[in-house]
Amino acid sequence: MNRPDDTTPCASVPADVNTPDKIVWGLTFRQLAILGTAAVIAWGLYRSVGQRLPPIVLLVAGVPLAGLVVAVALGRRDGLSMDAWLAAALRLRRTPRLQAPGMPPHPSATPLVHTRGADPGRRPPGPLRLPADAITDTGLLQVAGTSAAVVAAGTVNLGLRTGEEQAALLDGFARWLNSLTAPAQIVVSTQRVDLAPAAKRIDETAPLLPHPALEQAACDYAEFLHELADTRDPLRRHVLLVVRADARERGGAARRGEDTARALTALGVQARVLDGPAYTAALAAAVDPYAPPVPGTRATPDQIITVPDTWS
Repeated sequence: MNRPDDTTPCASVPADVNTPDKIVWGLTFRQLAILGTAAVIAWGLYRSVGQRLPPIVLLVAGVPLAGLVVAVALGRRDGLSMDAWLAAALRLRRTPRLQAPGMPPHPSATPLVHTRGADPGRRPPGPLRLPADAITDTGLLQVAGTSAAVVAAGTVNLGLRTGEEQAALLDGFARWLNSLTAPAQIVVSTQRVDLAPAAKRIDETAPLLPHPALEQAACDYAEFLHELADTRDPLRRHVLLVVRADARERGGAARRGEDTARALTALGVQARVLDGPAYTAALAAAVDPYAPPVPGTRATPDQIITVPDTWS
């Protein structure tokens, strides 16, 4: 809570900063294009066959189609305009459910996905096309001929800070933003937290505590974690920063990632540059955030994974 004597400069940011501009009659260019195209098509159909049909037929056929066009142009679902949502649904419908990287197989490697003897009615896996071309062992992401570094960061609670502390944090974050010389992206996601391993570890270490009261407190805390996992759905925020470097900057994206981690650490935020396996695991968690985490490290996409011949 801010103190009454705090004199912190404030700047209001509109909540609809990303809203498309309204062109005419409160409609965006996309909405006008959909309605205008539908009106031109309807007028062409009326000039060709409309004069030969009774008015009742035109009314019965035209009202539902007009309502459908208006719903597509003005409607929204899941934060997207209805036309964009329908286009994404169509692409999802035409995309194979099972996808695999479209890399050429290594001559000495046994493929993990076999098509011999498979169910004839089952569709083969389709190529998996990602914006990224490769992930290096050091964590650099190759995108369209350029490289980017990925930084995992925590969060801070501004509501519990004083006005001077809030201003200092915002100034530090603004300095990082002003230091960027290439595009950057901040990805905030929500992931499930598995409390069972923590509770199990506390149960195992509780008998090692030097006092019975501490042991009882640890057991109670482990029981609380078990109850919380059974009755609630614990979630956590996961923040990733993808930063690139200007072509003229020395050190490239790796240097930019280290500078970003240091700038966030100075603000009291835990931040670290991800290496190849860590970024691969973060990418897998982004694809399926509610799946339990896989223990151990993951292989980067350019590593060859083989299986024994007895499995083929």
